[in-house]
Amino acid sequence: LKQSSASASQLLGRLRQENCLNPGGRGCSELRSHHCIPPHKAIVGSNAFAHSSGIHQDGVLKNRQTYEILTPESVGFKGNNMRMTARSGRHMIRTCLQNLGYTEKDYDLDDIYARFLKLADKKGQVFDYDLESLVFFTKQGVNDDDTYRLDRLNVMSGSGDMTATATVRLQVGKRTRTDSSIGNGPVDAVYNCITRLTGVRCKLTSFEITANGAGMDALGQVNITVDYDGRVFHGMGLSTDVIESAALALLHAINNIERTKRIQELREPPKKVDDLVAEHQA
Repeated sequence: LKQSSASASQLLGRLRQENCLNPGGRGCSELRSHHCIPPHKAIVGSNAFAHSSGIHQDGVLKNRQTYEILTPESVGFKGNNMRMTARSGRHMIRTCLQNLGYTEKDYDLDDIYARFLKLADKKGQVFDYDLESLVFFTKQGVNDDDTYRLDRLNVMSGSGDMTATATVRLQVGKRTRTDSSIGNGPVDAVYNCITRLTGVRCKLTSFEITANGAGMDALGQVNITVDYDGRVFHGMGLSTDVIESAALALLHAINNIERTKRIQELREPPKKVDDLVAEHQA
């Protein structure tokens, strides 16, 4: 064991000297090899410090050294990644709600966990804002409470000096909103339209396109993450048209943002009359 520990320490020290264990080092290696580091890559892969099994999450929450012989920070990650799936246990759910500022008096753990499992079976992975919605909404996972829906999408793009243009029509309740915009490409033009129509300005932090299926009939799946008010939101879109998939992914993320806004309004205590008068006078 001592020899294995010494070998691991020597390897870690060598990787640190070569600048391979930080985000910059990984980025340089990707530029040199023209290949992204696969998630399952040991030590530096994105799954190296990801936990989705209930027994693993419970062990890490009690003592991180149970399953992590290295700290995520020592290899360039900001921390470990606890993925809430149908295999997660009550300990993980309770810890996530505590991190969101809830006490055990604010919810019934058995009821929340039962609804969490149903949602996880549908979505695969549940995020913290999904879990927070379970505290307030009984129909989470159903699209009835989505603020925005994609109604129409038209895009024109080409090579050379042609500027990409997009026209988007959104369904907002019983009304529709339409806008047109240009961009550096078709996706950028569509995102500019959606941003202006919704008024939600978020920062796009990641954008990934994958094929769901095989052959010419495969569906294009777009997964994005956006940063809004210091919080990360996820969006996913699926369609035979990758531009439409990108639009659906952004709308999915924005609907999650709007749902979180409604939850924050419910959590905030009602303002007193004196406070309202002071705001009006100001």
